[in-house]
Amino acid sequence: MLILGIDPGYATTGFGIIDSFDDQIKAVDYGVITTSKDLPHGERLLQTINDLMELIREFHPDEVALEELFFSKNVTTALKVAECRGAIIYELQRQKMALSEYKPNQVKNSVCGYGSAPKIQVQKMVQILLELKQIPQPDDAADALALAICHAHHQKQKLNPVL
Repeated sequence: MLILGIDPGYATTGFGIIDSFDDQIKAVDYGVITTSKDLPHGERLLQTINDLMELIREFHPDEVALEELFFSKNVTTALKVAECRGAIIYELQRQKMALSEYKPNQVKNSVCGYGSAPKIQVQKMVQILLELKQIPQPDDAADALALAICHAHHQKQKLNPVL
């Protein structure tokens, strides 16, 4: 199963695609979608959606994992990220994509076994779990891969619940 993880952001949206099969997970692709600060707000959202849809057309993921918004001290940034998430959710639903959302502490718990794990620990575990030569960069891409791994773990638990 191909899983697309998305770490939404206004200027930078991370993406990570993994292949989850049997008891294995492998990285397929990862990176970021960036928008220019010189573009108007609506055009930045549109560019993010267009680039995301291009990834979906290229890789045909079976399911998508999206990070839930967490409260930010910078209200303006939080609102813009929320708008980006909304645009992403809208388009994924319009495309009839299977979508699951995860809180940051769920992702950390799934990847590291500790819901308050520091960012570097999550990044290192992503590297280890996906057998990558180095920690995925930038951070947004590593976060997106962590979301995809979290979703793979949750799907496996659904298929093999603990009695």
